[in-house]
Amino acid sequence: MEITEINENAALVVVDVQKGFEEEFWGRRDNPDAEGNIAALIDRWQESGRPVVFVRHDSPEGSRSPLRRGHVGNEFKDFVAERRGKGAGPELLVTKSVNSAFYGEPDLDAWLKGAGVEQIVIVGIQTNMCNETTARMGGNLGYDVVFPIDAMHTFDLAGPFGWTRTAEELTRATAVSLHGGGFARVVTTEEVLRGAAAR
Repeated sequence: MEITEINENAALVVVDVQKGFEEEFWGRRDNPDAEGNIAALIDRWQESGRPVVFVRHDSPEGSRSPLRRGHVGNEFKDFVAERRGKGAGPELLVTKSVNSAFYGEPDLDAWLKGAGVEQIVIVGIQTNMCNETTARMGGNLGYDVVFPIDAMHTFDLAGPFGWTRTAEELTRATAVSLHGGGFARVVTTEEVLRGAAAR
């Protein structure tokens, strides 16, 4: 089993793990193990005193999005909500209305740099949307981005020209683009857990 080297102050960035993603609005998803893997990573981070960033997507009130402010879907899923504030290390809540967690409030890049963080581990929802966008921007900003592909999920999607792709196909495309393009190291949850325990 490979072990991914995890820095002592690596930040876990938990993206948009919100109740609204459980609604039928999105369609069919992949990776039923995502929530369990996300929970395991949060627990390891909190036990080790590493920083954890919780990101929440706030769609505008009045929109059709299940993530809209004032709707129950805007809330974190229970397993995330019950873990907030339980860690031994620093914690940050970032709210955003676009794909990248680096375009939220407060300024994630400034917070990370202020804490001397050079490595981020991205988990959450959706693999090919907010997770991928945050990873690409993180790579552009100079962070060592670790992307445990089994600690996230996405949904089937229709695009132009009648093209469609399953959630699994989109996940593989994201993994190849990020890893092959040098934006992030795509790994497994187990590799990250082993790396975090090695410190």
